[in-house]
Amino acid sequence: MNETLTQLGQATPIPASPDKAVLEKVANPHPGTLYVARFAAPEFTSLCPVTGQPDFAHLVIDYVPDGWIVESKSLKLYLASFRNHGAFHEDCTLAIGKKIVETVQPQWLRIGGYWYPRGGIPIDVFWQTGEPPRGLWIPDQGVAPYRGR
Repeated sequence: MNETLTQLGQATPIPASPDKAVLEKVANPHPGTLYVARFAAPEFTSLCPVTGQPDFAHLVIDYVPDGWIVESKSLKLYLASFRNHGAFHEDCTLAIGKKIVETVQPQWLRIGGYWYPRGGIPIDVFWQTGEPPRGLWIPDQGVAPYRGR
């Protein structure tokens, strides 16, 4: 497959923190083809940096690959590394988007962090790298605004 992968195909523990996690990439099997890849993480967790209480989010990551794609097991482990990491919603969401951009250098990326209420207020965080490529079909992220349960 790819000799540079260190996590795929073997038991790999969840990294203790995002800075210890390794996000890996593989060659895009369809270079030159304009398409969107989507990752949805409906059970993302991190910790409030002040109280230590758990925070929960539904993350949706859309990106247009160039020469590389994200290796999904390494992404799963990277996201899980936030489980015991204290950071504000904005920091988590942007750190994840920027890490993916740094790793795979996509043509375009957007991330939606749909956070469940903290203190009675839901916080949604959105970031993208710029305008998406022309002619690209980008579906709605499909996460309804928080309306209470």
